[in-house]
Amino acid sequence: MDISKVIEDVGLRLVSFAVTKLPQDVQHKLREAYEKEETEIGRTQLKTILENIELAEEMNLPMCQDTGIISFYVKVGRDFPKVHVIEDSLIRAVKRATTEVPLRPNVVHPVTRANSGDNTGVRVPHIEWEIDKNTDSLEITAFPKGAGSENMCSFKMLKPGEGVLGIKKFVIDTVAEAGGQPCPPIIVGVGIGGTADVVMNLAKKALLNPLDEENPDPEIASLEKELYKLINETGIGPQGLGGKCTAIGVKILHSYCHTASLPVACAIQCWAARKSTARVSNAGSVRYITHGSGR
Repeated sequence: MDISKVIEDVGLRLVSFAVTKLPQDVQHKLREAYEKEETEIGRTQLKTILENIELAEEMNLPMCQDTGIISFYVKVGRDFPKVHVIEDSLIRAVKRATTEVPLRPNVVHPVTRANSGDNTGVRVPHIEWEIDKNTDSLEITAFPKGAGSENMCSFKMLKPGEGVLGIKKFVIDTVAEAGGQPCPPIIVGVGIGGTADVVMNLAKKALLNPLDEENPDPEIASLEKELYKLINETGIGPQGLGGKCTAIGVKILHSYCHTASLPVACAIQCWAARKSTARVSNAGSVRYITHGSGR
């Protein structure tokens, strides 16, 4: 068995699944938003989004022309073999996906703006590593994120005295400033605590949390619910055209932080909240976990 080829093929399928099939929890929340939306223009936008999702899955084509930049979240079990081949295998997967799915070539040099042509480059795809000491398997999540929502992400070092009220104000201000630019209804990932670099990573990673699961920390769960309510009271609405359904979810990850600081970050995700996960055993068998129709 060539484990590097197994990982490459898995990476390719995950990217393909992610850009063509929304996870069930996201589809469910979008249908729920359609049922709850009270404005005619909002319902029209949500109906178009739902039809787009259905056609993308049926035709096996990307649901959005911006197929984003690909990130991989990788959990490696303590006894998984040949960890050193994972990165190169996933890079090859993205190169193949660019032509085989296909993906729009989005990756450019930040200064010259020269396009690599294959969605890879220095530190792209980004790979976020985690060691799972309780398994001997490999879990990979593909997470494509487009520029429309990525450009609306924000970060701030609050003073500790600003507290929870300051966190709420920052999140609502970020969403209000974004308006219709990130293609609402959105998912808002919030990072709280840690350090400047940690908190932005927490905010983005929070977007991977299932929309139908409650945060195990009761204080954080309560804050998620309050922010969700406040965001939907902004009236931004689907595609920024007005309505009551601006967000379909708010998810928070937190870290303990220094007594003198309170970092907070917002990672905004468009309605096309694309992700797909698979688990590879140390023997090379594969189980796909997150993809497929929510219909």
